Amino acid sequence: MRKIFCLLFLLMLTAACKEPPAKTDSVLADNKIYFFYYNECPYCHDALNYLTQKYPNLKVTMVNIHNPGGYELLLRCAEKFKLGNNVGTPLFCMGDRYLMGWSPQSPQQFDRYVQPFLN
Repeated sequence: MRKIFCLLFLLMLTAACKEPPAKTDSVLADNKIYFFYYNECPYCHDALNYLTQKYPNLKVTMVNIHNPGGYELLLRCAEKFKLGNNVGTPLFCMGDRYLMGWSPQSPQQFDRYVQPFLN
């Protein structure tokens, strides 16, 4: 029961605290943070939890890769950073940097990469 409540809570946070899903743009904007995720990914939930706790006012473009246009935008990010077929979620595209996956070291790396977007 607790897991279901937590999952529903995270889904509501996704909808309420972030910008609407990205439209299918032809190019990734360098002045935006894109967060590529899908609902069943536990690492995506960990990353989202970190973002909402540490950066509640940070503007992030949430891109569900299962929504129309989401996967295509993910492929554009993979192409931009020459990731080839080695693409997973969560994936952050932040200007000229990216962060893929979420491990115990990811928060520190995210904190470094997000600095130019905090102004």
